[in-house]
Amino acid sequence: MNAFEDLKIWQIARQLCDEVFQLYKSSDLQYDKVLWNQMNKSSGSIMDNIAEGFERNGNREFRQFLSVAKASCGELRSQCYRCHDRAYLDESQFKELRGKLVRQSQMISHLLKHVSHSEMKGAKFIPISPGPDEIS
Repeated sequence: MNAFEDLKIWQIARQLCDEVFQLYKSSDLQYDKVLWNQMNKSSGSIMDNIAEGFERNGNREFRQFLSVAKASCGELRSQCYRCHDRAYLDESQFKELRGKLVRQSQMISHLLKHVSHSEMKGAKFIPISPGPDEIS
């Protein structure tokens, strides 16, 4: 992978972010500014933290940002319950979106586990050998 855009979990996070925006445009959520603001931030946080962690070039930081993305996924799932309770989402919309968020959280967990056990540590953790002029 050369770019965060290549990561399936980032692609799905982007789709989820758009789905949340479509919900905003098509329901009374647009009148619930506080809930909408929270959902917009948490849905964006999922994709943004995946991207930022990937761009850090190190496993330790990537794990940290994936953990934040996973937490934001849980936050958005909780906010979906409020949308359902306030009738911004009907039962089938709620179940579909909740299911996607559960799967996204599982995918992030899987990548977190993979990165944690990977031998590759990222560019900034690879020791740089001194050049011939630097050896004393």
